Amino acid sequence: VGPKKGPGLICRNGPEGASHKLNLVPFSALECLSIDRRSERIGSMAQHEPDFRIKICGITTAADAQVVASAGTDAVGVNFYPRSPRYVQPDRARQILNTLASGIVKVGLFVHADVRAICRTFDRVGLDLVQLHGDEPPEVIVQLGDRPVIRAFRLGPAGLQPVTDYLDECRRLDRLPRLVLIDAHQAGMYGGTGRVADWGAAAEYPAKPWHPPLVLAGGLTAQNVGRAIRTVRPAAVDTASGVESSPGQKDPALVEAFAGAAREAFADQ
Repeated sequence: VGPKKGPGLICRNGPEGASHKLNLVPFSALECLSIDRRSERIGSMAQHEPDFRIKICGITTAADAQVVASAGTDAVGVNFYPRSPRYVQPDRARQILNTLASGIVKVGLFVHADVRAICRTFDRVGLDLVQLHGDEPPEVIVQLGDRPVIRAFRLGPAGLQPVTDYLDECRRLDRLPRLVLIDAHQAGMYGGTGRVADWGAAAEYPAKPWHPPLVLAGGLTAQNVGRAIRTVRPAAVDTASGVESSPGQKDPALVEAFAGAAREAFADQ
């Protein structure tokens, strides 16, 4: 993380050293946060059971949300990154997610979003988890207070080293993400590429008690998710493009096949 400039920080841990100004603000100015040191440590320093096993991301319609739920998946994701073909506005996301039965985990994906905007969207939409999928530094997780976070990493040539360095800094700040997600790297892209992540590198994710559970993403389909689970042994899996007929349009048969293959592989562990 680079030097402070005004109310934000310049983050330089993105692909090819790209810089992104992130709108971090002092704690005293964050009216949207209600920070309690006990609730801030959701998931604390001990590894916990994952919040879900099978997540389908990039839901854009209520009909697709019902398809995903009926397939037996236990988490859905909506995308709040405006440059994504799967982007939905917060009010529309709330309408979609309100059609789901209780018990399904609701995740909102953000990329380089203003911290206040993330807080407002989380609270207004009724999300369960924030998924940070850009180059957000650990300070963003701190500033999100008691809103639990999935921190996504696009696994590039440096392998897991940036991930472990990031988590070490989170631990120093006494604020770990609830889950870590490994995705494939593609310059300038933030998920949904259809590229397969480096399973060999992902399988080396550290297993110390304080490390958050691992979610594997990146090019997962019904044809490869079982092999991915057996190879990497993640706590959960996530897909978007792998169950679509076109970006943002879920294919019921592909969703059903993916969920079934994932359940079977997890049952064998």
